[in-house]
Amino acid sequence: METNDKKTPVLAVCYDFDRTLTPEEMQAQGYIQSVGCDVRGFWDEANALAVRNDMDGNLAYMYLMVKKAIGSFPLTRAVLEKYGADVKLFRGVESWFDRIDAYAEESGIQTEHYIISSGLKEMIEGTTVAKCGVFRKIYASSFYFDETGEARWPAQVINYTNKTQFLFRIEKGVTDINDDRVNEFFPPEKLRVPFENIVYIGDSITDVPCMKLVNSHGGYAVGVYDPDTGDRSRVDEMLRANRIKYAVPADYSKGGEMENLIKNIIRKTAEKQR
Repeated sequence: METNDKKTPVLAVCYDFDRTLTPEEMQAQGYIQSVGCDVRGFWDEANALAVRNDMDGNLAYMYLMVKKAIGSFPLTRAVLEKYGADVKLFRGVESWFDRIDAYAEESGIQTEHYIISSGLKEMIEGTTVAKCGVFRKIYASSFYFDETGEARWPAQVINYTNKTQFLFRIEKGVTDINDDRVNEFFPPEKLRVPFENIVYIGDSITDVPCMKLVNSHGGYAVGVYDPDTGDRSRVDEMLRANRIKYAVPADYSKGGEMENLIKNIIRKTAEKQR
């Protein structure tokens, strides 16, 4: 279990991944095409499989990924990381974390960055930013790899409702995914990162449980949309339903709206400590 000596307040910035840090689903940026599938057809097949079998949608797409790779290539961790390396990131993402960390340090705040995603951990770990070690933890769906190194079974499946457990893990400092102390009561003074010091950034209704939880406990829920399409329909819906406090384009460039928002949150967090 992680602790915090309280000398330097922690602000945890938590991100969904697909359509939050990247414009498209990660699987659609090389993997689906490599097994001879049309992107829309793959997702339609996965959704139909889930409905037909009362199956979790994430389990369905993971099953199809394993099935479709048979006869084409061994689905190993290295292969998934390779596809992750080709994932396109939104503008400014690659320098975002260093810029935010530097500003937070100047303000007397320590920032920590977390991924909470239904996407694949192995692919996220292959991205350029993850390889730089910017994420304190990556909570995402993942595979069990057998003795030959091939993916055989889901090791973790993260969907829109069980995403919330990871916010409690961050809050309490119980970050190991198998540590059941996350269910124990912690008095406020023992919380490593109180919810009022948590930012959650996501793009759609699958993020709503996390957004609602963060909002209701005094934190910051941020909805993002693709700056190139300008389609705000999903974030506007979440604004109307009071699921998020802010809606900004997913442009992480220096001096942009997202950077100004997070810097403002950092300043507020610092002021509360004075």
